[in-house]
Amino acid sequence: MTMKTLLNSPHLVLLVRFFIGLLFIVSSLEKIVDPAAFAQSIASYKLLPTWLPVILATVLPWLELLCGFSVLFGAFTHGSSLLLSAMLLIFTVAVVAALLRGLDISCGCFTQDPTAGKVGWMKVLQNTTLIVLTLFLYFSNTESFTLLRYLRESAPLNE
Repeated sequence: MTMKTLLNSPHLVLLVRFFIGLLFIVSSLEKIVDPAAFAQSIASYKLLPTWLPVILATVLPWLELLCGFSVLFGAFTHGSSLLLSAMLLIFTVAVVAALLRGLDISCGCFTQDPTAGKVGWMKVLQNTTLIVLTLFLYFSNTESFTLLRYLRESAPLNE
């Protein structure tokens, strides 16, 4: 099976959209509920000025949530998947930087519990896999099973 065939496979694209969309929706929820804890998670990487984690903790979870819904429903999938790829890439670089500096910190991905989900090379592998999946969505060529296609097909014809 060629890459072009995979990119045009509506069922595979739907499966990846479903997985990525739900993953980012779920991962955003606790961050939205407790932005102060998420700001602390961001600050624990020790890469940013002290004022920036609060801003990022306020904006990023909502961006994750919106992109998650967008990918899930197939509305603006290309833009949302590209944004998710960029966020994942930046986060992966932060994880690698934390590992190289020997920081023993929680990743802050799904829970803000400082004892859960410590950063490690497995997190780098997981994020790399997610980057590949989000880029797969970016380059996919199918509109099957999308909200936009449904709305376009159900709209009354103008005469």
